[in-house]
Amino acid sequence: MNKTFLSIVASLFSLVMNADEQVTITVSNAAQSARLEMVEVDYSAVKAKIGETSKVIVTDADGKEIPSQVTWDGKLIFQAGVSGKGKSVYYAKAGVPQEYETKAKGRLFVERQDEFGWENDKVAYRVYGHGGAVGYDLFNKSTSELMLDYWYASEQNQEMRSVSKQLHDRGYHDLADQVYNAFSYHIDHGKGMDCYTVGPTLGGGANALLNADGSLFMPKCYQSFEILDQGPLRFTVRFTYPEQSFNQEKVTEVRTISLDAGSHFNRVSIVYNGLTQPAKMASGTVIHKSNPSAYVYSQEGGYIGYEDLGDASVYNAKYRQELSKKMGKIYIGLLYADKDIEISYQTRENGIAAGHMLSTSLYKPSATYTYYFGNGWSENAKTSFQSLTDWEAFLSKKAEEIRMPLKIKVK
Repeated sequence: MNKTFLSIVASLFSLVMNADEQVTITVSNAAQSARLEMVEVDYSAVKAKIGETSKVIVTDADGKEIPSQVTWDGKLIFQAGVSGKGKSVYYAKAGVPQEYETKAKGRLFVERQDEFGWENDKVAYRVYGHGGAVGYDLFNKSTSELMLDYWYASEQNQEMRSVSKQLHDRGYHDLADQVYNAFSYHIDHGKGMDCYTVGPTLGGGANALLNADGSLFMPKCYQSFEILDQGPLRFTVRFTYPEQSFNQEKVTEVRTISLDAGSHFNRVSIVYNGLTQPAKMASGTVIHKSNPSAYVYSQEGGYIGYEDLGDASVYNAKYRQELSKKMGKIYIGLLYADKDIEISYQTRENGIAAGHMLSTSLYKPSATYTYYFGNGWSENAKTSFQSLTDWEAFLSKKAEEIRMPLKIKVK
C-alpha cells in the first residue's frame, strides 16, 4: 500500500515538475497597419500546459502583467498590440491575477422599467423590453469612464424631478426647465449624453427577418436575458425574443452580444430557432429625416456608415436651438465578415425616420450569423470623427481587420 501511495505521489510530482512554466503566445498581423485589439486563446489548451489547477496571468514580452479575462465560452482574452506586418509575443503562466479595472459591464436598469444597458470605455448601448422601440439605442460618450449608472441615477433623481414639477405647478416654467436641464442625461454635462432616437426601427444596428415582399419583419422587444460575461475586459449578454409566426413557422430569435474594452463595436451573433427553410435577413441602421442622404457603404469592403444629427425634440422649444448645437454628429456603423451581402436603402417612413440602410444576407436554419455594430461621436476629443469621411475611413479599416483576423499561435 505504501509503495502504491508513494508511486502516485511521485507521478503527481513529476506532472507538476514537467508542466511548462509559461506558454508563449505569438500574435501575428498580416495587415499593413498597426492594430490594438482583443485576442482570444483557448483557455483549456493553456491550462493543459501550465497545470490544470493553476490560475493564469498574462504578461507582455518584458514580463509585465497585463489585464486578462476568462470568458464564458472558455477563452483567455487580453488586449494585444501588433505593428503592421509584424508579430508580438505574450506569455501565459501560473499566477493570481490582479484586480483589474472594469472597462466593460452592463445590467438591467429596473429604475427605468426593463431597459437593459451596457457599455465600455468607448460606447454605451441599451435595449428596451417595453413599448415600440425595438432596435439598439445608444448614448454618446466623451470619456473613458463607465457612465450608465451615473446617467440613470441622475435622470431618475426624484428629488430634482419633484423640484422641477413644483416650479412648473407654481408657474415658474422657465426656472423649472432650467432645473430639469441641470440633471437630464439628454444634455451634455461634459461626459456625454443621450440624444439618439430609435422608435419602432432597427436603431443603430439591429437585425430583422425579411418578409416575402422585402419589408422588415420587425422583432419585438426582448423577453429575457442572461449575462454571460461581466468584465473586466468583455461584457456578454444573451437576449431571447418572444416567439413569433414567420412564414407559418414559430420562430424564436436569440441574440448574443459582446462588447470588448477599447472597441467601438459590439459583436452580435444571431440564431433563429424554429426556422426550417432558408430565409433572408437584414441588419442596418435607421436613416432619420433630418439627414436623409448622409450614408456610405461598401459591399466589397463590408460596411455601412451613417451620420446622424440627433433628436432635439425632447428639449423645451425655448432651448431647442441652443441645445441642438451641442448634440454634435453621431456616427453609426455596421461591419461584416460575410462577403455575400447586398446593401441597399429601404424607405420606411415612421415619425422622424425616413427608412433604413440595410445589409441583406441569407440565413440558413440552425446557423449562427455574426456581424458588428457600433458608433462614434464628433464631440469626443479623444477620437478623430469629425466628418462622415473620417468615419468611413475608420469603418473601412475595421472591416478589413475583421476579414483579416490576427493569427494566434500558442506554444
